[in-house]
Amino acid sequence: MVKGNLFHYRKNSWPPEEYVNRTTLQLVSSSSPSSHLLDFDSGAPPQHAWRRKLNSQAGILKEFSVTFMEALKMMRLGIRLWSYVREEASHGRVTLQTSLCAVFLKPQIILFLTVINFRYLQRAPIDPFNREGKPAATQGVPLGGMGSGSITRGFRGEFRQFQIIPGACEPSPMMANQFSIFISRDGGNKKYASVLSPGQHDGTGTDQGLSSWGWNLSGQHSTYHALFPRAWTVNLTQSSKCHAVKFHHFYLIITEIVVFLPLFLFTRGEDGVSGVLLHHKTAKENPPVTFAIAACETQNVNVTVLPSFGLSEESCVTAKDMWGKMGEDGQFDRENFNNGATFPSSAGEANCAAVSASTWVEPNGKCTVAFALAWSSPKVKFMKGKSYHRRYTKYYGTSERAAEDLVHDALTNTKADGSNGSSLTNSSEEDEAEVPERDDSRNPPSRSHDDDEDVGSFLYLEGVEYIMWCTYDVHFYASFALLELFPKIELSIQREFAKAVLSEDTRKVKFLAEGNSGIRKVKGAVPHDLGTHDPWHEMNAYNIHDTSKWKDLNPKFVLQVYRDFAATGNQSFGTEVWPAVCAAMDYMDQFDRDGDCLIENDGFPDQTYDAWTVHGISAYCGCLWLAALQATAAMAVQLEDKTSAQKYKSKFLKAKRAFEAKLWNGSYFNYDSGSSNNSKSIQADQLAGQWYTASAGLPNLFDDAKIQSSLQKIFDFNVMKVRGGRMGAVNGMHPNGKVDETCMQSREVWAGVTYGVAATMILAGMEEQAFTTAEGIFTAGCRLYPDPRSYSMHLVPM
Repeated sequence: MVKGNLFHYRKNSWPPEEYVNRTTLQLVSSSSPSSHLLDFDSGAPPQHAWRRKLNSQAGILKEFSVTFMEALKMMRLGIRLWSYVREEASHGRVTLQTSLCAVFLKPQIILFLTVINFRYLQRAPIDPFNREGKPAATQGVPLGGMGSGSITRGFRGEFRQFQIIPGACEPSPMMANQFSIFISRDGGNKKYASVLSPGQHDGTGTDQGLSSWGWNLSGQHSTYHALFPRAWTVNLTQSSKCHAVKFHHFYLIITEIVVFLPLFLFTRGEDGVSGVLLHHKTAKENPPVTFAIAACETQNVNVTVLPSFGLSEESCVTAKDMWGKMGEDGQFDRENFNNGATFPSSAGEANCAAVSASTWVEPNGKCTVAFALAWSSPKVKFMKGKSYHRRYTKYYGTSERAAEDLVHDALTNTKADGSNGSSLTNSSEEDEAEVPERDDSRNPPSRSHDDDEDVGSFLYLEGVEYIMWCTYDVHFYASFALLELFPKIELSIQREFAKAVLSEDTRKVKFLAEGNSGIRKVKGAVPHDLGTHDPWHEMNAYNIHDTSKWKDLNPKFVLQVYRDFAATGNQSFGTEVWPAVCAAMDYMDQFDRDGDCLIENDGFPDQTYDAWTVHGISAYCGCLWLAALQATAAMAVQLEDKTSAQKYKSKFLKAKRAFEAKLWNGSYFNYDSGSSNNSKSIQADQLAGQWYTASAGLPNLFDDAKIQSSLQKIFDFNVMKVRGGRMGAVNGMHPNGKVDETCMQSREVWAGVTYGVAATMILAGMEEQAFTTAEGIFTAGCRLYPDPRSYSMHLVPM
C-alpha cells in the first residue's frame, strides 16, 4: 500500500452522538430562552449550522452577463447552440408536461401537505435558452438521496427542486406543499391552526381551496437549520403560562397527477405503523412511482387517515373541508382504515390523501411523533429507451408495494441492508444519483473485480442545469468527498471511466464552438462525461468542443486513479485499471510537439476552462501532466512494472525541466508560454497537479520555495485583491493587480478551485493563508443555499 497524507487533516464533522438515528427532534436547544421547559436533546440542531429565520426574504441572485466583445466572440457559438437545441426538440427531447407526486421524510410535530405539479424535462444537455425563472437563494437540504431521487425544502417552508426521474427537475415551488399544526387547549375552547410557512403565497388561490387554510405564521420565532445531510425547522411560540395542550400533528399528501391509480391503506398492528400508499403512473411510458406516507401509533399517539379529498370545489371532500375537519376534531375517522382502495382519478384531477397523528402534551411535558415517507420507483428509464433497476431493489425487490416496507423500516429504524447498514435513502446533493442494476432486457456491464467490490453503476449530475452524467473534469474537484464517504462508489466510477478510455464510438458529432465535426469517443481519450440520454453507451454529451483534444482530462484520470489506489490500498483495483492508465498516458504523447516530454495546448480553450484560450505550455495543464507522469511511475512501481516505472520517471524529469524553464518567472508560473496579453496572468489553479501530488503522498513536483512563492502570489493577488479576501480566489489576475478580463471564466471565482487552492496551501504549511482563502468562499456563499458553482468578481451574492 502506498503511504500518504491524504487524510492527515481529516476530522469528524459531527460529534459521535450526531450519527444516532432520531425519529424526531427536540423543539428547542439548551441555549433557547424556553430551555427550562424542555430538557436538552442531543438531536436538536447543532451549534454550527446554516440558519435562517422563516420570515427572511430569499435573495434574488444577480446574474452577470457577457461583455460586448465576449458576445461578438461567442455569436457563432450561440447560433450553433440555438440550432442544436431546436434539433433536440425536433427529436422529442423537449420539455414535456406531466405530473408526479412526492413525499418527504421525518417531520417534527407538524402537518405536512404537498401538491406537486412535476415537469419531466427531456431537453438538450446544454440549453441556456429555456429555464424556469431567475435563480434565487431559496433552497435547503434535499430529501431523499443516492439512488432514490431527491426533493428540496426551501428554508421558508416551500418544497421545490423535485427530482425523481433521472435528468428531470421541477425547480419551482409548489406552495400547497406545507407543514401545518393544529393545537387545542382548555378543553377545546381555544384552538389554533396554521400552515408553518410565513404569509400567504402565490398559488394559494380559491381554485385549489388553499386560501381557506390558516396562513398565520409570521416566521419571526421560527428558524431553519441546515447541516448537510440533515435539516431542522424549530418553531417556537411565546407563552407566559404552561397549559396542557392537545397537539394534532398532521402529515398530508396531495398529489396532482395525470393518471392516479388506487390508493391503498395499510396498518401493521404489531408495531403501530399505519399510513397510505399512492400509486402513480407517469406519462410517456416512464416507470411508475409508489409513495408511502405513514406514522407510528403508540400508547400516546393516535394515527388516523383521510383516504381521499380534492382541490376543486366539485370534490366530495374538498381541501377546505379537510382543513375544517382537522381544525374542529383534530383527527380523521378511525373507520377510514376499512375503506379499502380508492378509485383511480380522472385525467387532470387532483386526488389527495392525509395521515394525521394527534397526542396530548402535559404542562412541562414533551412527546415524540414520528412520520416517515418512502417512495419506490424501481426502474429507471433513459430517453433513448434503456432501462435499469435501482440499487435498492437488490434488498427490497421490484414490487410497487416495496414502498410500504421502506417506510416501515424508516419508522422502526430497521437497516435497509443488515449486512452493511446502508440506509434506504442515503443523502446526496441536488443531483440525481442512480446505483442501478440492468433490466433483464439488457446485459449488465462486464466486471472483472470481486463481487465484494460490485456496488453497481453510479451516476450523478454536477448540477440540475447541466444534464450530463458524471462530468469528469469537475469530478476532479468533488471526488475527495466521495472517496472519504463512499470509497467503493468512487472506485466504481473510476472503473467505468477506465473502461471508457479503452472504448471507441465512431458516430459523428458536430462541435458547436468551432463548427467542425468529429467522432463521439476516441479510443485512449478520457470522456468528458458518461452521456445524457443513454449513459454508458453514448458518452460525451458535451459537444461545445472536441474533448478528445482537451489536455486536462487524461491527466486528471491518472491522478484520481492513483489517489484512490493510494488511499484505499486496493491492489486489485490498481491492476484492473492499469491498462487504461497506460493508454491514457500514451494518448497524450501526440500533444508533445517538440519532444521535451511536455504537452502543449493548441490555441483554443482545450481544458475545463472552456472559454479561456491557452497557447503553448500552460501552467494548469502542464502541472497536471507533470503530476500524472510522476503518479504513473509510482503506480508502476507498486504494480511491479519496472519498464513503465523507468519510462515515466524519465519523462517526468525531462518535462519538469522544460516546464520550469518556460513558465517560472521568479515568483509564480505564468498562465501560458504564449505572447497574448494574459500569458503572464496569475492563475489560481496553476498548482492543481501539486495539490493531488501532495494529497496522495508523492514527492512535491517543485522545490518548497517555488510552491510557497506561487501560493503566496495567488493569496496576495487572486484572493486578497478581490473584495479584501471575502470572495475566495478569482481564477485569473494580471501581475499589475487587475482582474484578468480575458473571458467570463478568467474573472470568475470557482468554489471548487478555491477550496483546492486552500488545500494546497495547507499541504504546503501555509495554514493561515489557507483558512483565509477558504473563509472567503465560505462567507460569499454563507447566505445562499445552494452555493453557486461560481461568482463574478464584480458581484457579491444578494
